[in-house]
Amino acid sequence: MPPLDGLRVIDLTRVLAGPFCAMLLGDMGADVIKIEEPKEGDDARSWAPFVGPWSAYFVGVNRSKRSVALDLKTADGAANLRALLAHADIFIENFKPGSLEKLGFGYETMRSLNPGLIYCSVTGYGKTGPRRHQTGYDPIVQAESGFMSITGTPDGPPVRTGVATADYLAGLYAFGGILLALRQRDRTGRGQHIDIALYDSVLSTLSMPAGVLQVTGREPQRLGNDHSSIAPYEVLSCADGMLMIGCANARLWKQLCTAIDRADLIDDPRFRTNTDRVRNRPALKTEIERAFASYTVDRLVDHLTAFGVPCGRVRTVSQALADPQVEPRQMFIPFNDPDLGTFRVLGNPIKLSESPADLSRRPPKLGEHTEEVLRELHQTSTK
Repeated sequence: MPPLDGLRVIDLTRVLAGPFCAMLLGDMGADVIKIEEPKEGDDARSWAPFVGPWSAYFVGVNRSKRSVALDLKTADGAANLRALLAHADIFIENFKPGSLEKLGFGYETMRSLNPGLIYCSVTGYGKTGPRRHQTGYDPIVQAESGFMSITGTPDGPPVRTGVATADYLAGLYAFGGILLALRQRDRTGRGQHIDIALYDSVLSTLSMPAGVLQVTGREPQRLGNDHSSIAPYEVLSCADGMLMIGCANARLWKQLCTAIDRADLIDDPRFRTNTDRVRNRPALKTEIERAFASYTVDRLVDHLTAFGVPCGRVRTVSQALADPQVEPRQMFIPFNDPDLGTFRVLGNPIKLSESPADLSRRPPKLGEHTEEVLRELHQTSTK
C-alpha cells in the first residue's frame, strides 16, 4: 500500500509547480482532488501539442488525481470547496497572494474550519516581504534571481534553462514541506501553513555563485559547460562529437591521463593541481582534445569508463529516453487509455522498497469526478 494512502489532498493549483507537487503526493497514495474552473479548467489543458483531446503538457504532471469542476464565485461552488476542505488533510494553492482571502479561503479561515489542515501556498515571491503581492512566473523568476546571468556561454546573452527549473524546484520543496508538516501533525495534531516561493527556491541553488561573489567581490560569470572551480569538468570534443567528463579530484585526473596515454600531463606544472588546471583551462582543453581526436564518442566513453573516469555522451532527449536503464526504473511509462493510446509520461523517481508509488492512474478529464466526489462528500457529512 502506498505510504500516503488514506490522506486527502485538495489541489487548487494550475500549470506546473503545484500540479507537479500534487501528482507526487497522488503517486504515493493520497486521494488528490483537483479543483478546476468548469469551462476551461487548468490553463495547461489548452497548451499544444495534443495527443487526441489531451494536452501533452497537462498529461505530464496530472496523473494520480480526480477532477472536480467548481465555480468558486458561486455560492454552491464555494460551499462545496469549504466542505471538502473541512474533511481534507492537505490543501495546495498557487493563487496570487490575497485572492483566496477575498473568496473566504485564506489560511486563518481554513485553520478555524479544520485545525489539522496542512495549507501549502506556492507563489512567486512568498507571503512576506515587499514583493509578496507580485505574480511570479518561472522565466521571470529565473531572470530576477540572477540564475540566468550565470547560464549560457561567455560570449552569449543570459539564457533560461530548457525546462521550468523554478517551477519544478518549488514543486519539490512544497512536496518536502508537506511531508514535514505531516510528521509534525503526527506529534501535535495541528496543521500549519507552508509558504513556498519560486524566488526562494531558485535562490537556494545559488550557494556556489553567492560564495564566489562574497569571496572575490566580483559577479559570477557565464561559463557555458565549464565548471567555475574544477577542471577538467566540462564538455570536450572528439572525432565525431562531444562528451562530458567530470574529473573532480586528483585521483580521477590521474586516471584520465593514464587512459589517454598522457601521463606526462600529471606533473606538467600547468596542470599539477586543480587550481593550476582551472587557471590554465584553455591549454588543458587543447591537450586533452588532441588525445581525444582519434576516438569516436562511443569508443571514448567505453574506454574512459573502463579506466574509472566519469563521462557521458551529450545526448538528445529521445536518446536519453531510449536508454536501457529507463524501463527497469519505470521512468517512462505508458497509459492504457482509448484517447491517449500508447502515450508515455515520465515516472516517479522516488523508489520505495516496501511501499512503492502507484503510477497506474491516468490524468482526469475536466470535471470527470465531480459527481462522484460530491456524492462521497454528502455521504461523509451525513454520517
